[in-house]
Amino acid sequence: MKKLFFAISLLFIFFSAGAQETNSENFLNLNKPERLEWFRTLGFGMFIHFSFDSQLGVVISHSMAGASDDYLNRFVNELPKTFNPKDYSAKEIAALAKLSGMKYIVFTTKHHSGFCMWDTQTTSLNIMNTPYGKDMLAEYVDATREAGLAVGFYYSPEDFNFLYENGLQVRRRFPNPLPDSTMLKYLELLELQCMELMAQYGDIDIIFFDGGEGPLQEKCKKVVWELQPDIVVTRGAIKTPEQTVLGISSDEPWESCITMGTQWAYKPTNEAYKTGNRLIEILIETRAKGGNLLLNVGPKPNGELPEQQEANLREIAAWNFINHEAVENVAPWILPNEENIWFTWNPREKTVYAFLTKIPDWARGERKNFLIKSVKTTEKSEVSVLGQSGELVEYQPKTDAKTYFEQKKDGLHISCVRAQRIYNNHKWPNPIVLKITHVEPALEPPAIITLPASFSEGNSKLTFHGQIAKTGDSNLLKAGFQYREYAGFVEELYSDEWKETGTISVSETMEFSVNPKIQKKGKEYQVRAFADHPKLRVYGDITRVRF
Repeated sequence: MKKLFFAISLLFIFFSAGAQETNSENFLNLNKPERLEWFRTLGFGMFIHFSFDSQLGVVISHSMAGASDDYLNRFVNELPKTFNPKDYSAKEIAALAKLSGMKYIVFTTKHHSGFCMWDTQTTSLNIMNTPYGKDMLAEYVDATREAGLAVGFYYSPEDFNFLYENGLQVRRRFPNPLPDSTMLKYLELLELQCMELMAQYGDIDIIFFDGGEGPLQEKCKKVVWELQPDIVVTRGAIKTPEQTVLGISSDEPWESCITMGTQWAYKPTNEAYKTGNRLIEILIETRAKGGNLLLNVGPKPNGELPEQQEANLREIAAWNFINHEAVENVAPWILPNEENIWFTWNPREKTVYAFLTKIPDWARGERKNFLIKSVKTTEKSEVSVLGQSGELVEYQPKTDAKTYFEQKKDGLHISCVRAQRIYNNHKWPNPIVLKITHVEPALEPPAIITLPASFSEGNSKLTFHGQIAKTGDSNLLKAGFQYREYAGFVEELYSDEWKETGTISVSETMEFSVNPKIQKKGKEYQVRAFADHPKLRVYGDITRVRF
């Protein structure tokens, strides 16, 4: 009875305050360190958002919140009767994921709507009571394991159908506590569903809990760790930025979940997809900062992937086939990038991979020169372009395809040619990757922190604040800030143009401030501090402020 009372008390707090986005470090984390390290080596995974409301092409689950009684009745009782993803092939999707360089897949077992994609005894709202009539989750698990990929589940502790069946308003934020009896039924439902998921499908590698932060989510975590101690809980235990990536490198495991377009589930119209090139850039940035990228697909109602999503994955697959070693089993370098050149690091082989981005029109056979300031070669060093022999440019017998390099006082100078023919028209818009072996850091970079902005003079004056946490190997730095209008939750990754404040001279670890000349008020801005080392620039994390 004491445990029961405690659970009720926790839920009272949760539903009174509303479920807020929380710092996972404040909650239970029983992830084993060795399993987290294993997870970090995976690097790249596929997220699959699929449910019966994909038939409408609307946002998954959330159309229930604020909906009329008529809508909810037809949504729960009629829409499942026409859900028949007869062309779904778990094997084809797993094969494409593997070809794209993905090492794991995370499948939506149940989203917030409460519709279960497995043969469950806990609710009639499940895949077995549709024309499809098969356990789709079992098909996914078998195909993913057969492909040699790690098996991951997405599970929502929130359940809109449960609220609907219990005569409660469908919503995510509750200003008043639910009745005690309802709370207990809620917890029991979650416990039974998590028990089914952990008991019916063998060893599950990863689980992603979405929503229900607080006692609902904690209940689910306890169940899965109790039944499968080796499982890795991502959201709910580690940082999982959504629709963005961390602003700085991290030594702790983290995972970014990103959509190809603007929506998680299938969106047949009014969709705007990122290009394959942009998705590759996001993968590079994520790996350069030490994270995993979980890239989402949303199958059509018949189970097939939309044409543009498949096309993007195949473009990524072509790039990965050439450059896979630069994103697999790698760690962050001493800094993530020097402007448009990004880095990953293989410490075992003392090899740096340099990704040459933002060069969409590099003609095949053309030689380009690059200067890298953070890398220092040794007598054993070699530099090559991944995928190329350095011996031939097809149909250009007089073109020298070799890669040359020279370490000078100002940095590492590299001269290379784009030689490989990837497309029939001889064009290739995606990043070329340099492999630089047996290297060491050429400098010790500074470390900088972006602090919260402040207001003064009746909130009419905005001040940016930063901190030099480490000066590195320089006695004099220039510090300042970059800022831009916040483009939006989904649109942030399309935004790339920053404005810059003036700089101040800094010679020691200290806090500093700058007043930006922002003309547009009433807008939300992203801000990041920077420090100019004599050789390169280092950035702090990105924060937001409304002015």
